[in-house]
Amino acid sequence: MSGHPSTEDPAAEAPAHEQPAAEESADEQPAEQLGRPLPEGVRHRVVGIAADALGGLPAGELPSSLRQYAKFTPARRAKYAGTALAAALEAEPAFRQRIADRLRLGQPDLVKALESGSVPGAADPMDVAAAAYLVRPAGWAALVAEAGEQAERAGAEGAAAEAGRLVEKLQEELAEARAQGRAELDRQRAEGEGVRREAESLRKKVRSLESDTRRAQAEVRKAQAELAEAKAAAATELSTAEAEARRLRHRITELEGALETGRRSAREGRSVEDMRLRLLLDTVLQSAQGLQRELALPVTGLHPADLVDAVVPGSASPHDVARRALAEDDPALLDQLLAIPQVHLVVDGYNVTKTGYPTLPLEQQRMRLLGGLAMLAQRSQAEVTCVFDGQDLDAPVIMAPPRGVRVRFSRTGETADELIRRLVRAEPQGRAVVVVSTDKEVADGVKKAGARPVSSMLLLRRLSRP
Repeated sequence: MSGHPSTEDPAAEAPAHEQPAAEESADEQPAEQLGRPLPEGVRHRVVGIAADALGGLPAGELPSSLRQYAKFTPARRAKYAGTALAAALEAEPAFRQRIADRLRLGQPDLVKALESGSVPGAADPMDVAAAAYLVRPAGWAALVAEAGEQAERAGAEGAAAEAGRLVEKLQEELAEARAQGRAELDRQRAEGEGVRREAESLRKKVRSLESDTRRAQAEVRKAQAELAEAKAAAATELSTAEAEARRLRHRITELEGALETGRRSAREGRSVEDMRLRLLLDTVLQSAQGLQRELALPVTGLHPADLVDAVVPGSASPHDVARRALAEDDPALLDQLLAIPQVHLVVDGYNVTKTGYPTLPLEQQRMRLLGGLAMLAQRSQAEVTCVFDGQDLDAPVIMAPPRGVRVRFSRTGETADELIRRLVRAEPQGRAVVVVSTDKEVADGVKKAGARPVSSMLLLRRLSRP
């Protein structure tokens, strides 16, 4: 609508005799009724007009159902009292007439046009219908119905336009979905083609693997057959070898019997010669002792090993040696060797310690070995020399050799193996020299020089016994 009545109501100040005249003119009009409920748009417009005008009416002229909303703002009246306003306008003609009077003051041109039977062409159909409902000129029901139809047509047209827009949007989405579907179909077709080619390749690989499997199975069967033949041949050879071994054992038994018979005969034949040699040896010894007394020769305290040039303890320390291989033997052999008179036991020190207890520090390795050698020398009364590798020494080794054990380190640029070979060569021809080392090169070298090599494990086993 173009305007609303002000809060100052001129109609309220109108003479009282004019209002009954208006009511009488309204009563004289023929009663018109709506053929259907008031259109919703017209209803909202009527409620809005009544909500605006309600604040300008005296409280005594208001219906009792609306008095509690008199102090509300027009917007709150329309929101909370909309149903009560519509019911009061329909049920109480006097209240409706007062609202119509307020409308007549606010929109006089529109009301006059309606009362004269002409509808302004530029007026809003909703405003026309609302004003007709309140003023109720002749033909007001038709105006209200026509406004409702126009509103419905406008709503239908709007709904149709909205439906058209929605259809266009759905068509666009459908086209896009179809395009995406075609793209997805093409992609799936391409993937399917790739899968098909991959499956064909896999089938070829499977056929190839099956062929390889069949060949492998044939080779396995062939190998099994050859293995069976080899087992049979081996069994035959084993049987032949066992028969030959039995024959050889019988022959060995016969030869051992013949050897024992020959030994007994040789011992019986040597007994006279042995007696002669013993007498000759006693004569030589007595002569040597007499010669020693006659020449007053002192008993020598030196040994050949004392004259070999080497590094004594306190002047150098070992740097490191490599670990050697191990050997197995009977410890009783070492006892027999040490029982030989004037035997000289030469020990490859680090070869023994790294065989027996390689996890200990070098100093503890030396002390442990030398302690065991000291007890062995005390029991056997043998000359004992322990050699350690001293080439590339970083600092002097401070130690006190145990009693009965000679300790030597090899010189710079010389290995313990070379020092051991020099010690063996320094001994006189015929003296019993036992060299303890697992090093095959050392063992072969001293063996050529006349010494007897034994393994480091043999010495370790002997030292572990009480």
